[in-house]
Amino acid sequence: MGDHPGLTLMLAEMARQRGDALATLDTPGPAVDAIAESARRTGSLLLYAMGGSQHVNRIVAPLYRDLGLDARTMIASAALSAPLPDRPRTALILSQSGESGEIRQLLARPSGSEERFGLTLEPGSTLARGVRAAIVAHGGTEHAFAATRSIVLSLAMHGVILERLGASQGPLRRVLETEAVIDMEEAADTLDGCDAYVFAGWHAMHGTAESAALSLMELARLPSIGFEGGQFRHGPLELLRPGIGVILLRSAGVDAALVPPTATAVARTGAALVILDASGSASLLAGTEVALPANHGLAAATDMVLAVQQLNVAMALRTIPAGIGTPRHTSKVTE
Repeated sequence: MGDHPGLTLMLAEMARQRGDALATLDTPGPAVDAIAESARRTGSLLLYAMGGSQHVNRIVAPLYRDLGLDARTMIASAALSAPLPDRPRTALILSQSGESGEIRQLLARPSGSEERFGLTLEPGSTLARGVRAAIVAHGGTEHAFAATRSIVLSLAMHGVILERLGASQGPLRRVLETEAVIDMEEAADTLDGCDAYVFAGWHAMHGTAESAALSLMELARLPSIGFEGGQFRHGPLELLRPGIGVILLRSAGVDAALVPPTATAVARTGAALVILDASGSASLLAGTEVALPANHGLAAATDMVLAVQQLNVAMALRTIPAGIGTPRHTSKVTE
């Protein structure tokens, strides 16, 4: 990895992400009780973030809705330019560094009736100090530019809250306890040489698809976009042709039945197709399928994130001769 110092840092983060996420799940601290009490009382949950954290919030929002909460996501910069009306609600502000410029600006504005809580990797950050209480993930700062461990830890922090609200995270623990690494080389071979990429999924797989697309952009510097599965079917199919890569994400949840017809439609276009399949169902006989253990919800999303890390590293090694994981135009914390 002599030509890829950023990737070396990233692989070191990946090597400890499972253990740190398990520790985060098992020792959440007192903030989780305050968050759960607030969410139950207000019945309304607003998830703020920027960058990769926003995609994590998109993963978990439908899981909170499954528990009966009015859960929505909002990009912090959008909240600065067009804030929601002031009313009682529980706000979770997710920022790995706790120092993003938009997050600091949001915290500088009066909270009104909004009860604000934080999720971060940094206990001394502006975020951790500027809210009612904060969950701080185990293991401290992520030193690599491309987010890997911090994404998994962010999922674990939400997992702590979901569990306290009544959604068991035993399946998530089993995913994190498994050291097996999914071989993504065949999938990377299928996608190699494409000039643009689409990730798509429903429910929790929607945010997972967006997170995966951002990761591919950061690591391999390839144009990619993540779609909610239904949105992908309404117009964007027109971009498909040979030379476009499509990655469909399928869990054992409500999305399991929605992926097969989409896979068939994609296959007809000649686009390169990969299906990451955690449904436990029979093969779709379309494209290249990568079977993951059957799971849904946060467990499936986390397993997908871990698999996509391997896929995107493999893709980057095919396209970038030097400097994988070293930013050229952006920084870890955007002011």
